[in-house]
Amino acid sequence: MPNTSIRNPRADGTTVWLLESVGKNLSDALTVIYPLPFSIGRKAGCSLQLPSKTVSSHHADLTIRDSVLYVMDRQSTNGTYVNGSRVTGMIALKADDVLQFADVAFRVRCNDHATSSNTVAEDVCDQALALVQFDRMMDKRLVTPFFQPIVQIDGSNTIGYEVLARSRMFGLETSAAMFSAAAKLNMEVELSQMLRWEGIREGLALPKGSQIFVNTHPLELGRPDLLESMKNVRNMTPDTPITLEVHEAAITNPAQMYELRSALRDLQIQLAYDDFGAGQTRLSELGNAAPDVMKFDMGLIRDIDKGPVDRIKVLKSLVQVVLDLGVTALAEGIETEAEALVCKELGFQLAQGYYFGRPAPPSRFVDSCHPLI
Repeated sequence: MPNTSIRNPRADGTTVWLLESVGKNLSDALTVIYPLPFSIGRKAGCSLQLPSKTVSSHHADLTIRDSVLYVMDRQSTNGTYVNGSRVTGMIALKADDVLQFADVAFRVRCNDHATSSNTVAEDVCDQALALVQFDRMMDKRLVTPFFQPIVQIDGSNTIGYEVLARSRMFGLETSAAMFSAAAKLNMEVELSQMLRWEGIREGLALPKGSQIFVNTHPLELGRPDLLESMKNVRNMTPDTPITLEVHEAAITNPAQMYELRSALRDLQIQLAYDDFGAGQTRLSELGNAAPDVMKFDMGLIRDIDKGPVDRIKVLKSLVQVVLDLGVTALAEGIETEAEALVCKELGFQLAQGYYFGRPAPPSRFVDSCHPLI
């Protein structure tokens, strides 16, 4: 079996070597080469067991000397190959080599950091297992969408919920962990699309008429599959109010955002700019492609009740500019009653944060679309 469960796979100093499966192999995505010597073959007891008829019982060995990885064929019937050339004797391998045992192929990977080997090895093990888990999560759609209430600023009514990605799979419990794994596989867009679909599908259990806020990944902007994915979710649920959130820092092309806003309106989907104030978007650019909702970053909101006065004045002026554009102003990250009261005085219309409700499964909100405070 693959060695992703082994802890502290020490491999000469700080270098950790791995095998990454290529194509439809019989092994998991990443295998840490440990312990040494590392045997590959069909028989039970090999460090990496490959149950393929083309692989010999004890096909080959891997070992490490002075941080260099070597492979030795064990007189296998169908041969060991490096980058297409059959191995005779022992030869050194390098990162990104393609290593074949008969017709079962792997790519050689290495992790080399100037930290303690134990720490590096444990991190690599966790990363390897997370990547293996990620493939399964995507294939089986094993995510658990949570929902955080979005309320009128006085807490009198819950108008909607933001979808937040969660999973019970090791190493992929949060959206940050999921996207970290997705980035290693260039699958950020596919993950984002899947999370939106599952979030809206699960959100159908929320109180009727609830607005569902779903997120995007910056790599989706400007790509036709973003709108295609939104058409798909709209076809799934023609009547559900939906708002698509775009992170403020990703808004670099006002013309592109204007086109996106127009296309979304044709689908009866609203547009929100998320984390306003955390990026570099200028108010003049926002005027060219104003969203339906502006979500002010929690960094602007946190401890706003404690001043100083100039900070409150600046935030009030920003809120007023947004309101003058006909955009709904939403304060994110409200955690206390005092913050909520100041935000109400500043003109915010909507609010989100732990004070009004923590993220939870949709069943938590089925019987309530009213005050949470």
